[in-house]
Formats: sequence, C-alpha cells, structure tokens
Amino acid sequence: MASPLGCHGPNVLMLYPRFTAGSFWDSRSTAEATGARMAQPPLGLLTVAAMLPEHWDVRFVDRNLAAPGEADFLWADLVMTGGMLPQQDDTLEVVRLSRAHGKPVAVGGPDATSSPQIYEHADFRVLGEAESVIEAFIAAWESGERRGVFKAEPFTADVTRSPIPRFDLIDFSDYARIGVQFSRGCPYNCEFCDIIELYGRVPRAKTPDQVVAELDALYALGYRGRVDFVDDNLVGNKKALRQLLPALVKWQQTHGYPFELSTEASANVAADRDVLLLLREANFTYVFVGIESPDTDTLVGAQKKQNTRRDLVESVHEIYAHGMWVAAGFIVGFDHERGSITEPMVRFIEEAAIPICMVGLLFALPNTQLTRRLTSQGRLFAGHDTVSDSRAVRDQTVGGLDFVTHRPRRDVLADYVTVLDRIYEPWAFFARVRRFGRALRPRIRTPAVGGRGGGILRLPLGLTRRDLREGLGVIRLVARHPRWLIPFGWTVLHCLRHNPAALKAVFSNVAMYLHVGPFSVQVRHVLGGQIAEIDEGRWRPPPTVPPTREQIPLAAAPPRAS
Repeated sequence: MASPLGCHGPNVLMLYPRFTAGSFWDSRSTAEATGARMAQPPLGLLTVAAMLPEHWDVRFVDRNLAAPGEADFLWADLVMTGGMLPQQDDTLEVVRLSRAHGKPVAVGGPDATSSPQIYEHADFRVLGEAESVIEAFIAAWESGERRGVFKAEPFTADVTRSPIPRFDLIDFSDYARIGVQFSRGCPYNCEFCDIIELYGRVPRAKTPDQVVAELDALYALGYRGRVDFVDDNLVGNKKALRQLLPALVKWQQTHGYPFELSTEASANVAADRDVLLLLREANFTYVFVGIESPDTDTLVGAQKKQNTRRDLVESVHEIYAHGMWVAAGFIVGFDHERGSITEPMVRFIEEAAIPICMVGLLFALPNTQLTRRLTSQGRLFAGHDTVSDSRAVRDQTVGGLDFVTHRPRRDVLADYVTVLDRIYEPWAFFARVRRFGRALRPRIRTPAVGGRGGGILRLPLGLTRRDLREGLGVIRLVARHPRWLIPFGWTVLHCLRHNPAALKAVFSNVAMYLHVGPFSVQVRHVLGGQIAEIDEGRWRPPPTVPPTREQIPLAAAPPRAS
C-alpha cells in the first residue's frame, strides 16, 4: 500500500533492464577478466535517483546482475525503469512484471524517448532529458495522479542543474568502470546517428566544479579505478572542455591519480595537440572514435564530413603518441559504397593498428535522418518501430540492414562477415596488438596509495595490485582458448621487450577481445545462415513502410533490390 501523502514519499524501486542476451552489449566476459560482473552501471537511472525528493526512498536493482525478489515488489510503491534499444525486450518485461504486481511503472530513457508508442502500457512515460521534466512528474505523483505522459522540450535541459548521481546505490565491485558525464550532444550531423536527435547539435556542458564534485563523491565512497566520461563527443564543446581539463589535471595530481579515464570523441581530437596533452595529463588512457568508413565518398554521403579533413590513420597514431589507445567504430552497408568495402576497411584497420573495432551493419535507428530518408524512398522495412520479437537481437550486428540496400544484400553481408573474420582471427588480432603496443606512448604515474583498487604495494610501470589481479584474470580466461595461447604469449613477450610501458594497455585490449573475439564468431555464424538463405532463394525481403504523400521525393530514383 502506498504511503499516505504528507508523511513520507513513495518507495521507489529502480530496475535497470537486462541487455538482450547474445547482443554486442552483453560483454560479461570482458568484465569477468577484471573481476567484475558487468561493464558499468546505468548513469542515467542513478542521476534520476538523485533528482527525486529526499523523502522518497530509492532501492536500485540491476537486472543484469540479479532479478528483483518478491520482497522488492512488495516494498515498492512505484517502479522506475528505462534503457537503450538493446534493452527493449527486458524493459517491456519490467513493465509487465510491475503491472502484474499491481505497481505503477514509469519508463524513460533513450529508447522510450525515440519510440514512445512501444511503451504505451506503462503507467507513466517520462520522455526526453530528465532535468526538464522530472519536476512535473514528481508533482503529478504527489498530487495523486497515477498515469500520464511527461515530455521535455528537446534540448532545453540545463545540465548545470544536474545533481551528483546516487553512486551510493551501487556496489562498485560489481562493475569494471563507473561513468560520469560532462556534456551532452554533438555538433556534427551524421545521418545515421540518434544522439543529435535526442540531445541536439549544441553540446551543453556541466561546470568544472560539478565534475570535480562527482569525482569527490566517488573518491569519498572509496572508489578507485576506471572512470568513463560517457559523453557523446567529449570534444564537441572545445571551449567548455578547455575549462574542464586544467581542473581535472589538478584534481588528479592532488589525489595521486586514483582514476584512469576513458571517453568517446570525434577523430578531430587528434588535430588539437594542446587538448591531447591535457587529456594525457588528466590520465585519459582510452578513447573510442567513430571512423565508420575509410572511403571519403561514403563519409560525405553519410554526412560525416569531419572525418574527411585529416588522414585518419595518422590521427589514430597521433592519439597513440599521446598515451591513449583507440577503439574504433566502423559500419558496413552505406548507400555510397561502390563495390566491396572489405579490402579498404581491413587495410585501414591494419595500418592504424587498432586492435578493437566495433564493426556493425548500418542500422536505421528510430527517429534519425537515415530512417526518415529511407521511409521517403520506400526502402525501410516495416516493423522497425514495433515491439521486437523474442528472437531478435536489437543491435547493429545481426539486427542491422533493416532496409532495402543499394548494393545486393548478399554482397553487403559477405563483406561484413569477411571483415570480422579477418580482423578477429587470433593471429591477425594479436599481430595488430603487437604493432599497437609499439606505437603507444603511455605516461607512467605512481598509483594512489590505499583505497579500493590502489594499495600500499607499488609495482613497476605504474601498475597497481588491481592491475596485477586483472592481468592474471585475463591470462586465466585466455587459457580457455587454446588457439590464442601462442600468439598471446608472443604478444606479451614482444611488449615486454619493445615497450613494457604499454603492457597494461595490451592486457586491456586482450580483455576486450575475450568478448568481441567469440562474439564475432557468433555473428559470422548467424549471418552465414542469412547468406545461405539468399543463395538458396529462401530469403524474402519484408514489406517496406509506405511513404506518406509529404515524404515522397519529387524525383526519387527507384531503389535497387536487396
């Protein structure tokens, strides 16, 4: 029974949905190598928890770690949930479970914002950025309303009002890293990206004091280790970043560098050496970069022109020279691909010596320019905006190409399978790690003394006891793959001989390979089946979404068959 209004607030059960099993995002094996159970906790839900009134009691359960018990539902007056597209199936399961227990459920987050119709059975839908709409939701609940839709005006959230996330609700030992956020949005206009639709093209940033306060909170709670800046593009607002980085450097120096930082940024970060130096000084050691394609025409066609203004291989090596290792995103299936993309993409990956590449099939995400264009051309498959069936994997690998392709569909799938096969074959992968290990120029720092993940014991090369423990975890898990043992051993010896300072980064890449290596085999098997269906004439393209009269282009060329 709900607590009487005026005494104390509701008991709020926050449930973080599971990632779809078998999807790219279910990276438990990499987390296991670090001694954790999952990659990182949901920063969005923890931030929303901090926005709730102090008299509301909050309990958090990550369904990727454990299912909530009957006692949790009995305790709860309100369930709150939400996540990304690869969590859609379980988010809907949370809605079902909550309603089955007679508990009102509120759904928010990027998937609900992009596809609100999918969550019509939720009691509340809180759409858009929470800072702009959470007060209206709270007022409605406290006035007795038990159903409603609350939609924020796009891109109006004042992130300088965003509170310190409720890090106290989680057990740090469950996660390989903890996320913080500095800015939202990206200034670029990539056709396939939903970030600019959700958060806009004018990145809004927190103040340096806010970010420092979040690091202080983590430090005070005893956390030591990896902190991931989950920004859509850390260098999207260079002016704000230049104000943050000196404060970040000072904080790390004062506290003995307790945090190893990572982030996502556009490739043009390599063009600004002052920023690279500050990132290095702040102890950023890893950056994810969206390369997408080595082909200039393809990049221009996808409206990712910012990647055409510099030599991208040189950009990657410039980042290596400043002590940060790079993982990169690539996409197969763009309209402007002229013939096979396999050789140019593999050659780029090898020349840039990028060990970990997130290679995906083009996916028309809900509410993107790409989706609108494909709809207007009559090429988008029907069902893209409906509830996925239980067999679907809602990510950019086997769930991609949800439209009629310009190139023959079989050719696109064959290219994708071949790229995965060549870059993640064990000998090829470890050879790339060896070249990467020679190129990286990390700065060695003395680890912090005491605290979780630090310790009194000081090891060579700036390593901590946590690093040693994680390294042994990687070796233990690699031993499960006999084909990896010889190239792995050679790679470690090569690094110790030529650039021992890169050993930690080498092990980090191998830890990620523990997930992407076997996952690539799984993807190749599934897509091999799809190719066989095409070859045998058993595959039939789904019906497409008919464009409305307003969407029909005046001189639309008929799409080529998939």
